[in-house]
Amino acid sequence: MAKKSAETTATPAASKIGRQLPTRSRTLPYQNTIGPEAVELYNTDGRQAFPWQAHLLDDMLAYDDDGLWIHSRFGLSIPRRNGKNEVLVMVELWAIKNGYRVLHTAHRNTTAHSAWERLYEAMNRAGVIVTSAYRALGRETLESDAGGRVEFRTRTAKGGLGEGFDILVVDEAQEYQDDQESALKYVVTDSENPMTIYLGTPPTPQSSGTVFPKFRTAVLNGKATNAGWAEWGVDQETDPGDRAAWYEANPSLGLKLTERAVADEVTGDVVDFNIQRLGMWYTTNLKSAISAATWAALKVKQLPELKGRLYVGIKYGHDGENVSLSIAVKTATPRQIFVEGYDCRPIRAGTGWIVKFLSAAAGGVKQVVIDGPAYQGMLVNDLKAEKVKCKVIVPTVAQVISANAAFEQAVEGQTLAHAGQPSLEQAATNCEKRMIGQHGGFGYQSTTIGVDVSLLDSVILAHWAAQADKTVTHRQTVRY
Repeated sequence: MAKKSAETTATPAASKIGRQLPTRSRTLPYQNTIGPEAVELYNTDGRQAFPWQAHLLDDMLAYDDDGLWIHSRFGLSIPRRNGKNEVLVMVELWAIKNGYRVLHTAHRNTTAHSAWERLYEAMNRAGVIVTSAYRALGRETLESDAGGRVEFRTRTAKGGLGEGFDILVVDEAQEYQDDQESALKYVVTDSENPMTIYLGTPPTPQSSGTVFPKFRTAVLNGKATNAGWAEWGVDQETDPGDRAAWYEANPSLGLKLTERAVADEVTGDVVDFNIQRLGMWYTTNLKSAISAATWAALKVKQLPELKGRLYVGIKYGHDGENVSLSIAVKTATPRQIFVEGYDCRPIRAGTGWIVKFLSAAAGGVKQVVIDGPAYQGMLVNDLKAEKVKCKVIVPTVAQVISANAAFEQAVEGQTLAHAGQPSLEQAATNCEKRMIGQHGGFGYQSTTIGVDVSLLDSVILAHWAAQADKTVTHRQTVRY
């Protein structure tokens, strides 16, 4: 079967069944696939694969002229109860019948054991001879007369070390963590034709996995080698009562899943429904101490009327990589403070850009707060050497704690305003609290690799300086 695709954007089926092609996918072109063979084997004894499952198997089991898998890694994201487990049965049934070694991993013992039971039943239905069926919880194994073997394991940071397989299955992939991947990704290295399959749903606020979302981003951005991806889901948060969206995101709706069952799932939790039933991938971190909705509520449509001089916050990152500078200024609205990130640069770039900014804006800067024990002294000396005239504060730990508390109160009380800078939004909506001191003080740390929280920290320092200064200011134009 020939296939020429790169990305799929098919329209929903006209009949009353769910969309049979992914809402988003990226696959490599191919001419040959074992998909129909695997589907035919599964269909033995009256079972019938759904069209979307057959299409997916074509992509997943495509191979090149040398017999190697086109996609040595393939990911599937699909809402619950659509039949993704049967996709795994199709792959593993074909693999065990043809002598392949498969490691099926899951997040929970019960999930792994249920997968063992499904494959065992499928082997009996399809007439694949079972030579060994070991069902002890946590060590389940099936073997066929062709020498095929499927082992079922609960994932750990050490699971799979020292063992060799042809296919690695990562079920419940939204819970797959980096340390588990470090242990498991090498189990297929010795195979002449390895494949890793990731299957799961978009991460929820409770999900602990990190690998699945990174893999999705890499494939869809064309930055993953020999990799494919398919997903069913909506692109933006959608009303749970939108039945058209149900059919868009659930290919088995009308085939095995019913409208009545979906309607019973509609509760007041819009985010959970969008993730679990509509396959929504949220771009902001749902675990963040500051939610995307909370941060968005602080965005102003136009720059407010500013009063007085600037307050500058400078934060050297805890990792010693970057330094960030932000500003805050009071507004004509009582208690409201407008904040904005100015820049975040590598520490190794030196202090010149900071000194230049403060020199140019010195007349309009009232206070500068500099935090970062290893570097703040150097910056203070450079400012003195350049005769930059502005009040400099090197905060104590107690003052940093106060700054973070004041910032949190301003966010919750909506006395903070910003213009919606993407970089600042990214830092603010991908952070969690960390303990400071011994008396309940807190700061923030990033929850996402590549997002530097120092930009948010510099905003917090600037806001603290503005909020703590009770001087009555007169109106004047602020330029920076």
